[in-house]
Amino acid sequence: MSQSKATLITPVLIASCVVLMFGFAIRASFGVFQIPIAEEFGWARSEFSLAIAIQNLAWGLGQPFFGAIAERFGDRRAIILGALAYAGGLVLTAFATTPFAMQNLEVMVGFGIAGTGFGVILAVVGRATAPEHRSMALGIATAAGSAGQVFGAPAAEILLGYFPWQGVFLIFAAVILASLFALPFLRATPMASKAELEESLGTVLKRAFRDPSYTLIFLGFFSCGYQLAFITAHFPAMVTEMCGAPAPNGMLAALGITTTSALGAIAIAVIGLANIVGTITAGWLGARYTRKYLLAGIYTLRTLASVLFIVMPITPASVLLFSLVMGGLWLATVPLTSGLVAHLYGLRYMGTLYGFIFLSHQIGGFLGVWLGGKMYDITGDYTLVWWIGIGVGAFSAIVHLPVRESRPMAAAAA
Repeated sequence: MSQSKATLITPVLIASCVVLMFGFAIRASFGVFQIPIAEEFGWARSEFSLAIAIQNLAWGLGQPFFGAIAERFGDRRAIILGALAYAGGLVLTAFATTPFAMQNLEVMVGFGIAGTGFGVILAVVGRATAPEHRSMALGIATAAGSAGQVFGAPAAEILLGYFPWQGVFLIFAAVILASLFALPFLRATPMASKAELEESLGTVLKRAFRDPSYTLIFLGFFSCGYQLAFITAHFPAMVTEMCGAPAPNGMLAALGITTTSALGAIAIAVIGLANIVGTITAGWLGARYTRKYLLAGIYTLRTLASVLFIVMPITPASVLLFSLVMGGLWLATVPLTSGLVAHLYGLRYMGTLYGFIFLSHQIGGFLGVWLGGKMYDITGDYTLVWWIGIGVGAFSAIVHLPVRESRPMAAAAA
């Protein structure tokens, strides 16, 4: 193995982090637009929630599609196509004036996120990284998405103070196109084995779909999408309406948090900041311990944190504490899940295989966002949908335990 292959920090990893950072900064900010858009048009909360839910579903449906494009025509072409769809969707959404138009245009945004998100980028990182560094590299790349989340929601909140929400969407479209300047560095030497390179996509997919462990991983990723998408889309609005106002003086005021809307945006940033540490730690642990037990532990801790948050009085302090804890667990599942897929089924078709697993994540994301808005319109708060998230989190903790971490035998050798 050459020295370059044995290095953890490479131009491929750095460029991958740049693309993920900008893409996720924009995606994580959509919850900040809930109230401004609803107030401008007089829409029910469920209308914009459905648009974000459709975005999440389109993201999931597009993930295996873009993974296959990357493996057939090249990673960079898939990323360019994704960035164009992302930017185009944002521009067109800025001119939407009806719920139906916005909901349909979010399909385009969702496909754009798929082309510039984890499914394609993590496969690039996985193929470009030596086995001893792969788990850690996947953790670092995932953390880059969290770094985008740190400044995405607060940046949207600040920009909304100077521009209408339509103008902010146009700015974000320019930002996602600017991330394409990182593409020249996304040239990876495939590290798949000779046997993996000789197998067809159909053969590998058939083996994975017949493997009960693949099904369990698919089912387990559902709650991750439900919880993350619900919190990203609704937590700023939930905090704005359910939390007591920050004290006019004190530490929060010193940090510039003087309103509940500012607290909601900062909460998303705190989640992203804590997740930088959480995902890198998960990547480090994934190289040393059994991934399925780490995943079960993460879902268990998420469940406990969510229970404690909703049964206790919601205050500025509890919001920030919950954001810190949930942030440490936020995307920690991604390097472990993607690493598990690469370990079980190889690197050649990692993008497509992880794309199908990620579809479960986004089906959960669709339901989390849509139910959040629907239940809010029916009940006037988010309590019921929060408890549903607790239930599916407990389910994911259990369903990972039977996963077998030994690679299934190739059909040719069976």
